[in-house]
Amino acid sequence: MGFSATTFLADSNETDRFGAELAALIQAGDTILLEGEIGAGKSHLARAVIQSLLQTSGLPSVEVPSPTYTLVQTYDLTDTVIWHADLYRLADGSETLELGLDDAFGVDIVLIEWPDRLDQTVEGALKIALETAGTGRTMQVTSASDRWQVLSNRLACADA
Repeated sequence: MGFSATTFLADSNETDRFGAELAALIQAGDTILLEGEIGAGKSHLARAVIQSLLQTSGLPSVEVPSPTYTLVQTYDLTDTVIWHADLYRLADGSETLELGLDDAFGVDIVLIEWPDRLDQTVEGALKIALETAGTGRTMQVTSASDRWQVLSNRLACADA
């Protein structure tokens, strides 16, 4: 069944709030695919999600850099690992095997920027497409999985 919802995030504070709301729904095994042009807010949203997950796990806040050059950054939670990957610099989707992402899918929390570089589909993933719009951003959230229906309901209520 799945869903698709579009909303507007007026500024970075709204992006941070959405990141915290999303983090409250995320569990081990979830994959979030972040799409959008350079500067659309993919890393900003990922950073908000990661910081919120660390905080709710009772862990200290840490710097969450963009993994543009390292390709992957990991963060240990008490019961799982967060993988934050930026695939922009990959020339071929098969290179994701070298990053260890295949082992993380379905087990850990995986946030992927530039998921079009993957050579596979991640079943049940949540796709978030961001596009700059003035000082804010338009966000389209889609998933083929009913797992994320509660997020669709929250977005519908926020836009009402």
